[in-house]
Amino acid sequence: MIRPRLLLADDHPAVLKATNSLLKDHFDIVGNATDGALLLSEAIRLHPDLIVADITLPIVSGIEAVRRLQGTMPAAKIVFLTVHSEPQFVEACMAEGALGYVLKSHMKAHLIPAIQAALVGRSYICPFVSKRSDQTALSEQ
Repeated sequence: MIRPRLLLADDHPAVLKATNSLLKDHFDIVGNATDGALLLSEAIRLHPDLIVADITLPIVSGIEAVRRLQGTMPAAKIVFLTVHSEPQFVEACMAEGALGYVLKSHMKAHLIPAIQAALVGRSYICPFVSKRSDQTALSEQ
């Protein structure tokens, strides 16, 4: 049975290690990226089935990287794994074509279901994402 191929992107080595550990029994982890520029080059080189990316990446943000990938790899499936619970971030990610949005604090329970949903073209948003809109939170970033 062929397992889905994943590329992981996060600038914190401990998060990459924890994510790899959580996912390795279910998926083939084909690469890791520690910044947005590396995410772009690795995605083009590896052609993963799905990318799990942080929003806050150095050099190129996760959202900008996904925006650029949609131009070169429109079929790429994306799940964001982030600390940002504000609705504006969710909306920005989904507007760029992401199918999943999971908070790092809840990844053990929600990352695998989000990936499985995205792989079949369904959206999955972690239920712990903030429901209220606070425009100043995004404008200050």
